[in-house]
Amino acid sequence: MAKRPDLSSYQRKIVDRYYQHQDTIYATKLAELATEIALATDAKKSDALWKRAREYLMKCGGDEATVAKICDGRDMKLLGQAVTAVAAGKPVPKYL
Repeated sequence: MAKRPDLSSYQRKIVDRYYQHQDTIYATKLAELATEIALATDAKKSDALWKRAREYLMKCGGDEATVAKICDGRDMKLLGQAVTAVAAGKPVPKYL
C-alpha cells in the first residue's frame, strides 16, 4: 500500500493487515452468508442473500459460469462445497 500522509503508522498497519487477510475475510463472510441463506424464511431476504453470495463467490475467485450455476440454481449443496473449498484455501470448484 502506498504511504498515505493522512494515516498514522498504527493506522497504516491496520489497513495493511486488512489487505493481507482479505481472502480469509471473504471466506468467513461467505460461510456466514451460507448459514443465513439456509435459515432464511422470507423470499425477499433470500434473494438479497443469494445476491451477496454471488458477489463473495466472485471475490473468492469463482468464474462466472460456476457462480451462475450455484446462485441461479440456488443450490445449497454446491454452495456448501464452494464454502468448504474456499475456507481450506482452495479455489472455488468448477461445476459445469
